[in-house]
Amino acid sequence: MLKELENNFSELERKISNVNKDYRNLYTKYRDLEKEYAELQSKYDEERKKSQVLAEEQKKIKLYSAISGNPEHNRLMKSHINRLIKEVDSCIAELQNSGL
Repeated sequence: MLKELENNFSELERKISNVNKDYRNLYTKYRDLEKEYAELQSKYDEERKKSQVLAEEQKKIKLYSAISGNPEHNRLMKSHINRLIKEVDSCIAELQNSGL
């Protein structure tokens, strides 16, 4: 009976040791993944900002093309002017409503 308890205790110690080792390995992997995630998040943010800058530049190029008389972009220019006119009209209406 004592021998059986010793065997069970030894087996339990071995299992606890294995669980502890597995935990440390998983924790190390977790930290590595956290670091990798932070790096990827940073890269994603940088790429998103670059994409936004490029999209704005593309809009400006199209607008400049329309201003220069490029027939393909005349519709774009008219649309942009109409949008600006609506914005100005909206501002005028707000000023009139506020009593200025």
